[in-house]
Amino acid sequence: MMIRFLTFLLAVLFATVAHAQDPLRLELTDGVIEPLPFALPGFHAETAGSEQVAGSITQVVAQDLMGTGLFRQIPRSAFISTPASFSDPVAFADWRAINAQALIRGAVAVTGSQVSVKFRVYDVFSGSEMGEGLQFTGTTDGWRRMAHKVADAVYSRITGEAGYFDSRVVFVAETGPKDNRAKRLAVMDYDGANVQYLTDSSTIVLAPRFSPNGDRVLYTSYESGFPRINVLDVSTVGRQQLTTQQGEMAFSPRFSRDGQQVIYSLANGGNTDIWRTDLRSGQHTRLTSAPSIETAPSFSPDGSQIVFESDRSGTQQLYIMSANGGEARRISFGEGRYGTPVWSPRGDLIAFTKQNAGRFHIGVMRTDGSQERLLTASFLDEGPTWAPNGRVIMFSRETQGAGGTSSLFSVDITGRNLQRVSTPAGASDPSWGPLQR
Repeated sequence: MMIRFLTFLLAVLFATVAHAQDPLRLELTDGVIEPLPFALPGFHAETAGSEQVAGSITQVVAQDLMGTGLFRQIPRSAFISTPASFSDPVAFADWRAINAQALIRGAVAVTGSQVSVKFRVYDVFSGSEMGEGLQFTGTTDGWRRMAHKVADAVYSRITGEAGYFDSRVVFVAETGPKDNRAKRLAVMDYDGANVQYLTDSSTIVLAPRFSPNGDRVLYTSYESGFPRINVLDVSTVGRQQLTTQQGEMAFSPRFSRDGQQVIYSLANGGNTDIWRTDLRSGQHTRLTSAPSIETAPSFSPDGSQIVFESDRSGTQQLYIMSANGGEARRISFGEGRYGTPVWSPRGDLIAFTKQNAGRFHIGVMRTDGSQERLLTASFLDEGPTWAPNGRVIMFSRETQGAGGTSSLFSVDITGRNLQRVSTPAGASDPSWGPLQR
């Protein structure tokens, strides 16, 4: 089963498998994808009163896996037999008969305000367990996180890739008409659940960006009348200004991988350049000094380089330079305008927004500008952000007309599995945080 599934999976992840005895060979492909069928009998309730939590965890695990587009859940009506308890032996023949390639079994115990979740994953065709069983313990209020953790572990064991379900997204929540829209910062689970608001709507806020460990958020605020960059502590909602000098306009901030530096654009005296601020020393360093507009900088994962957008060639294009500034090299050469570049956490790709022939696209390219692929197309798609494992991109999509609204969507890096992310109202400017600890 594993070789068969790896053939399927690696096609999604730009790879193919020639023969079981041959080494894996990575190559681009657009093969037809058939989701892997899995069976998920309901997690057993091992204590009185744990039935509802067990059912909810089962549902979220299934939704996480199916939401990737890589998995297909076999309906319970097709089951030949159902285990009576978590410790029952696995009847592999019954699961093979309904073509289940993976089997997930789990149990839940609730004691007071504490909940414990344990599970096992089986390769049905080989008749073996995939790794050792795991157990997570937490509070009943945190049951949803434990479900995401289970799904992450299952996803990782079957695909060999890191998961991304136990993560959060900070975004701009929007309400009201298009010409008078109220905006405030909000944070939610990756799937749109557990929305919490971090600011009120008394002032315009833009471009929130998570820190590498998810404890802080950078964003642009117009509270002073000028765009200023603020740093917000997610747990306390305390905030402080990063840029304060009158007459300057600061925007498009991002953290370095170690969370100790911030890069951003600063407009002053009619010129817009990229700056870097060291959060420990407070030192500000100017990295570009061209007469053109330089903005939307993003650090490479190792912190050695910065990708950014600039109109120095006459149109909006993407460039890469050293994190200390200096000469930049252009990497975008297709038709149209390129903007909002974001380096993949894997370091292999750069996501971007592209405008061409009246349409907006979310795309990806290699860091040398090669192998450009457009993943979406609409009236207005913009602002990509990467999942922690570098395999899924979330972005904003705005509909046309005076009554148009903004929503969040996600798509995998092959351009497949485009889907809307549920939010209470309008939403834009997403920033995907790390896996939670």
